[in-house]
Amino acid sequence: MSTDVKLSPRERLLEAAATLTYRDGVSIGVEALCKAAGVSKRSMYQLFESKDELLAVSLKERASAYAETLLPEADDGRSPRERILHVFEQVESQAGAPEFRGCRYLAVQVELKDQSHPASRVAHEVKANLTAFFRAEAEQGGAGDPDLLARQLSLVFDGASARAGIQADNLSGLVTPTVATLLDAAGVH
Repeated sequence: MSTDVKLSPRERLLEAAATLTYRDGVSIGVEALCKAAGVSKRSMYQLFESKDELLAVSLKERASAYAETLLPEADDGRSPRERILHVFEQVESQAGAPEFRGCRYLAVQVELKDQSHPASRVAHEVKANLTAFFRAEAEQGGAGDPDLLARQLSLVFDGASARAGIQADNLSGLVTPTVATLLDAAGVH
């Protein structure tokens, strides 16, 4: 007998949206989402105003877990340099998994192109939070220009994630030394 908790139709839709859009992209159809969730279209539209809203809610609900997998715990005793490197070590580690498709939040922004789309707005916020983390750590670590360094780190993060996600490059031994060079040049300790 199964001890699994049965997910509600809403939870099944959110899970299907997260899984299918990460694997296949945001152009996935409503029928495929409903079929994967085992939910009728009518039920989906009773729970969500549109597919766009479903995508946005799915991304928003996963934002905390995404941050937890990347960011070090607050006040963990490590230096700002070590805390920044931690993020890139996590990406390097995640990129080795066969199911890795890159950063889901970057992918949504690239695919949608429309910055006013609800899912794009959520993705933008998540990416802005990562840049803010880099900026705060860079400032605390003594960077000469924390804003510039934060932007550079975000660029490396997105580029590394995208290249690994399309299997154009293996991040092992590439990303962390690249980031260390940026941190050295910025004077981050």
